[in-house]
Amino acid sequence: KACFCAMLLKISSALQFYLPVNSVKCLREDIHRNVLVTGEYELSEEPRTTTNLKITDSFGSMLYTKQNATQGKFSFTTENRDTFEICFFSRSPMGSRRVEDQLVTLNMKHGAEAKDDKETDQLEKLTPLEAKLRQIEHLSLSIADGYVYVKKREKEMRSTNASTNTRVLFLSITSICCLSALAIWQVFYLRQFFKTRKLIE
Repeated sequence: KACFCAMLLKISSALQFYLPVNSVKCLREDIHRNVLVTGEYELSEEPRTTTNLKITDSFGSMLYTKQNATQGKFSFTTENRDTFEICFFSRSPMGSRRVEDQLVTLNMKHGAEAKDDKETDQLEKLTPLEAKLRQIEHLSLSIADGYVYVKKREKEMRSTNASTNTRVLFLSITSICCLSALAIWQVFYLRQFFKTRKLIE
């Protein structure tokens, strides 16, 4: 019963979508640095279609690639905070009218969830209480890492706001000085003009 519930939970957390033939569909996710990412994928069988899978970062570096992907697993650890792209490329020489769309099932996990899956074999050797404590430990570390990341981002945003405010203040003062100088010059110029025309003394 426990295994069946775990299987239902795993299926419910998976992402499913249809991939039209001769098309490309990409998914993007922003992940923090030094985070374990794991995933499983499965594509419905279509003998007249070849589907390739590629996972890249924002710099175009290849993290995982699979030609003629049908089902499998992948895992990698992020080196920096980045946006990662998972792309499925569908190709068929038959065109798009006589070929069915493929059903793609993708289940990705990262952080504490990925570590829990990675250590499934070890958790099976532990008592239920020990396994639960191990999962709580991973979740606590993940929350702590997230808190540290949020504090770091807050510090960066505070520094950016302070720098922006300083620049805006400097620009405002410069604008006021320029407008004041222009107004004073305009007053003297008009005074001299009216004196030349003998309109004023």
